[in-house]
Amino acid sequence: MSVFDKTGLESFVRGLLGAIPDALILSTGGTFHIMEKMLGGSASASLRQVSAYTGQPEMQGGLVKTLDFKIYLGLLAETYNPDHQRDLARTDATAIDMVVVNLYPFEQASAAADATLEDARANIDIGGPCMIRAAAKNFHRVAAVTDPGEYPGVLQELASTDGALCLETRFRLARAAFRRIARYDAAITSYLDAADPAAGFAAYTVNKGS
Repeated sequence: MSVFDKTGLESFVRGLLGAIPDALILSTGGTFHIMEKMLGGSASASLRQVSAYTGQPEMQGGLVKTLDFKIYLGLLAETYNPDHQRDLARTDATAIDMVVVNLYPFEQASAAADATLEDARANIDIGGPCMIRAAAKNFHRVAAVTDPGEYPGVLQELASTDGALCLETRFRLARAAFRRIARYDAAITSYLDAADPAAGFAAYTVNKGS
């Protein structure tokens, strides 16, 4: 769980843990700290920082947080496959059942009247789209939740089915996830196509030496 848009996050987390009391949520950065404060004393049982799970601290500035073998093994593992089960055991990894991610606001940041090429570049999300793609690809086992508008329906189904989402729901979420990534990448491409490199490069110092 790692979201830039935290709309509805508290009610979603509480509903999720109500439907699945023994769920473990892996999280990063600001999302983790908000949930830690929200959950209080119960956080130790329900919440874990991604860096504690992977054994790798975040890159300075938070540029690399979730791009780790254990994360993607957990997302892409086919748990009915004995070889994948051995991979999970070998790395002490956990099969991840749901990804709740939304992306850095590239569209809004790049559309601001005073936005520079550097502002736009800094708001290109890397880890979020990678996790979304992995979860959506493995929709037969993993749910990719990319929009706070999906939270109520997901919670309703979890509450009515003893903490499970049906294949049809996971497929629908996967389609929405790939549409979101396609729009995101299209927005980046359109911005870069229209950008004036000469003006944008003024923000950078070019080293021509060794």
